[in-house]
Parts: sequence; C-alpha cells; structure tokens
Amino acid sequence: MSTRVAELTVDEFKQIIEEVVEQKLAEMLGDPDEGLELREEIKARLRRSLEAERRGAKGIPAQEVTAQLGLEW
Repeated sequence: MSTRVAELTVDEFKQIIEEVVEQKLAEMLGDPDEGLELREEIKARLRRSLEAERRGAKGIPAQEVTAQLGLEW
C-alpha cells in the first residue's frame, strides 16, 4: 500500500522531509574514514597526548597556532 503526499498530514510530510534531509546530509558529510583502523603509531601518539593532558600538560593555544601559520582566528 502506498500513500500519496496529498493524504499525509502536514506534520507527517514534515517528518518525511526531515528524515530525507538528515539522511542526505549524513551521506554527504559523513566520516570518509569510518570503519578504517588507526595505525599503531597514531594510537600511541593519541595515548601519550591523553596521558599528558591528564597530568595537566597544556597544549598550544589555537590562537598561537593560527598566528604561526599566518591565519586569522
């Protein structure tokens, strides 16, 4: 059984549109690396970074990085 658009309520029609837009955005903006494995050296680097953060180490402020790269923040 198929339903015609004319038979839908406004709320039902809006819901369908929302679902279609969300699905399309997920397709277009989804993570292209989804499902891929991280290399061991990247995992180790992330672990070191997280551990340093737990110990209170501070990273480089974003403003400083952008200034070094000649970008505007």
